[in-house]
Amino acid sequence: MKDYIVRATAANAQIRAFACTAKGVAEEARKAHNLSPVVTAALGRLLSAGAMMGSMLKGDSDILTLQIKGDGPVRALTVTADSHGNVKGYPEVPDVILPANAAGKLDVGGSVGKGSLSVIKDLGLKEPYVGQTLLQTGEIAEDLTYYFATSEQVPSSVGLGVLMERNNTVKQAGGFIIQLMPFAEDAIIDRLEQNLKGISSVTSMLDAGNSPEQMLELLLEGLELQITDTMPVAFTCDCCREKIEKVLISLGAEELKDMINEGKEIEVNCSFCSKRYKFDVDELKALYERSR
Repeated sequence: MKDYIVRATAANAQIRAFACTAKGVAEEARKAHNLSPVVTAALGRLLSAGAMMGSMLKGDSDILTLQIKGDGPVRALTVTADSHGNVKGYPEVPDVILPANAAGKLDVGGSVGKGSLSVIKDLGLKEPYVGQTLLQTGEIAEDLTYYFATSEQVPSSVGLGVLMERNNTVKQAGGFIIQLMPFAEDAIIDRLEQNLKGISSVTSMLDAGNSPEQMLELLLEGLELQITDTMPVAFTCDCCREKIEKVLISLGAEELKDMINEGKEIEVNCSFCSKRYKFDVDELKALYERSR
């Protein structure tokens, strides 16, 4: 199954819903950053959320950034997504190893710890929108549920999951976001809550072979689900040599001069995809001339 997002409404537009499968996205991230299983699970969850939240953006050039900073060993997770299903991300510490939690699952909450969640939306305005909340569990789905309720005043239910194979590759990944509109009737809310209580984990639904459409059918049973569209999702990084050159020039002439004086080739790694860019002394000299 290729990665994709489904967007939908239900209950005569009293509910809007998103669901995705993101196995390939999570696996690409694992390979790009050589992630441990628990960090794959943590970043994979945030990538799934970022892809779905990115699909909520209206402008072609709008960008969403999710950043988690915690006191756990992973320290920080950063994910960026656009409105076209392109998503990328990285952890501050990629190789965290922790024992399983009390439920026998990968301890994502323990890897993240206590801290904050920031949601940054660059909508092409003078200043980006920034919403920030305290982490509630570090498990990410609950933290985003809390964010939507407190920062955007949108009652929501967020489910996210990553299931690993025994060889530590990604077996399943994905999630859902269900949101109530302000005019949602009590009977609709009650039915949705009843449905949610009967749902197992995201990974259980995916591992049972359910597509994003079928997940929404389970979540929104009896609520007249209407699929509005689907969108492919991919781990995509838009880094390039030209962008890295601009970053180096932005360091300033003095910094570049110091690099030149060392007489060595330098290597710059992209944080999002780990691609390496090398610059020899002559190339640094050319950048120095452009920086003056």
